[in-house]
Amino acid sequence: MLKSLKIIVFFLIVCALHACKQAEVRQIPIKDFFKTPEESIFRLSNDGKFISYLKPYKGKQNIAIRSLETGREYMATAFDDYPVREYSWTYNNQIVLIQDVIELDEYKMYVLDVATSTINNLLSLEKGRIRILNNRNKAEPDVITVSMNKRDPAHFDVYKLNIKSGELKPYIINPGNLTEWYPDENGNIRLVKASDGVNETILYRVDDNAPFKPIITDNFRNKVDPIAFTGFQNHFYALSNVNQDKTSLVEIDAETGKEQRVLLKCAKADIDHVDYSRNKNRLELAVCEEEKPAKHFLNKDIEQIYGNLSRHFPGSEINIVSRDSSEDKFIIFTYTDRNPGTYYLYEASESKITKLGDINSSLKPEELCPLKPISFKARDGLQINGYLTLPLGNKTNGLPVVVMPHDGPWRSRDIWRYSDEVQFLANRGYAVFQVNYRGSSGYGKAFNSAGFKQAGGKIQDDITDGVNWLIKEGIANPKQIAIFGGGFGGFSALYGVSNHPELYNCAIIQYGLINFFTYFKDVPPYLKPRLQMMYEMIGNPETDAEQLRAISPIFHTDKIKAPLLIFQGARDESANISELNQFVRELKKQNVPVTYYLRQNERKVFRTERNRVDMYTEIEKFLDNNLRVNQ
Repeated sequence: MLKSLKIIVFFLIVCALHACKQAEVRQIPIKDFFKTPEESIFRLSNDGKFISYLKPYKGKQNIAIRSLETGREYMATAFDDYPVREYSWTYNNQIVLIQDVIELDEYKMYVLDVATSTINNLLSLEKGRIRILNNRNKAEPDVITVSMNKRDPAHFDVYKLNIKSGELKPYIINPGNLTEWYPDENGNIRLVKASDGVNETILYRVDDNAPFKPIITDNFRNKVDPIAFTGFQNHFYALSNVNQDKTSLVEIDAETGKEQRVLLKCAKADIDHVDYSRNKNRLELAVCEEEKPAKHFLNKDIEQIYGNLSRHFPGSEINIVSRDSSEDKFIIFTYTDRNPGTYYLYEASESKITKLGDINSSLKPEELCPLKPISFKARDGLQINGYLTLPLGNKTNGLPVVVMPHDGPWRSRDIWRYSDEVQFLANRGYAVFQVNYRGSSGYGKAFNSAGFKQAGGKIQDDITDGVNWLIKEGIANPKQIAIFGGGFGGFSALYGVSNHPELYNCAIIQYGLINFFTYFKDVPPYLKPRLQMMYEMIGNPETDAEQLRAISPIFHTDKIKAPLLIFQGARDESANISELNQFVRELKKQNVPVTYYLRQNERKVFRTERNRVDMYTEIEKFLDNNLRVNQ
């Protein structure tokens, strides 16, 4: 009998040890999360003969090219100082690319001749920005349309640039109020958007020889964003929320500005974006960002392609990101909440799928964590949505939590997608809570407007109510909660530890907003036309000075007691580094445990791999010390 009992006890111990081993989660190295993407931003040449993509060269993103005819593959650029920031193919199968030389605050544009593998410098613009508006001009294959604030830092003008000769011709000189341009398929600007700071006006012209005339004027609470001309009686497609709450896909008469018909609307969310084929002049699909992205097909051929692809990639989000002019070859990007993404070549005529490359092959989806949509009621009864990511394992309550309020807020929200930060924190044993507080975009005009002038008010209440909901549901350990954000999210983190010290153990701030007065005063010149709109959303520094002072963290260092970890790029054009340095000094005078990292040659987001890895190494130590996960 005793022998049998010993055997049973031994068996139970073995089972228990096996269960513990099963429950163990491998701690994924920080570099595996935050390294430079292995292969990304795949694009097809117009003739379908080449594939290009970004690939690290000496730690910097550079362009690689693969011939689909011969299979030859080579590095087409070899920048070892600053990466390729963006690039695109032109109609005549050249590549134009932009490099951000942060140290000099200079944008450079190059053209890459694929046939000869030569690179020529097209433009260099100090203390300015270059935007490519149109790169596929059928009528003039060597000409692209760009906008630059070369003449005046506060205003972008439009130019026609010949990528062979380098000739740059002024096309539209900004009178001072133009903010956006909408080129047709040949790069001709027929629609523009103007702003007086509060009202936005869309103007239209028949051709380059006609003057622009206003056709639609609305308060900034409404939006009309043109997509493309329909090819019928100068009508155009647009995303609009005029006379309705949710942004819908509509058709508008460009001569009168009158809405002709609603093509699609979603009940739960705004239409976020629309795919339109300029080769075939057709609408293809629209996406509503609900709990997960919801596709609505507008063309049967494209619906069939996505149907074929869905059978190959069940459970994955699928997007066409590039195509050749004949629309036989497509670059496909697939991803999930646990997969950073993979690129494929899809050849429609043969229904053939070929894998091209992974963004990050080091990460295994089965080792990562699901992103779960959640909702709760705010104290005034408004429904607030968001996402909750729980660490792997059987434990679902009493967890240490990192609250991550997003930046913005009025043109931003969290969506269902893969996030390096979220997965890293979950892998370290933290539940991650993302709140789409009132004012977040995507949920309609009323929800967005509900956040106006509520910074430090109902926006912050929504975040607080969300944390209390986590505690009430038993998910969060009330003694192990941190708050972590960038920009306005950084302000929310500082506000949280200042006004709710009972909730948060510590805070992490990236490029945080610490002073609303300075935020307005130091806004980049090209954003100044939007200042009045920003005053309406946040507060006017003259008429709402008392409120802005009451919520700006820089004036309330005495209220902060919790440990802080602060990161800032020295080349962030919207940051006042001297003021941030003073803020840190004042915190230290108040004996606040604050650690501050200022990194040179970085803007808002740290793009250098070493800086990213160093930052999250410090975040891991900071959270471990202040949330005491292992206790």
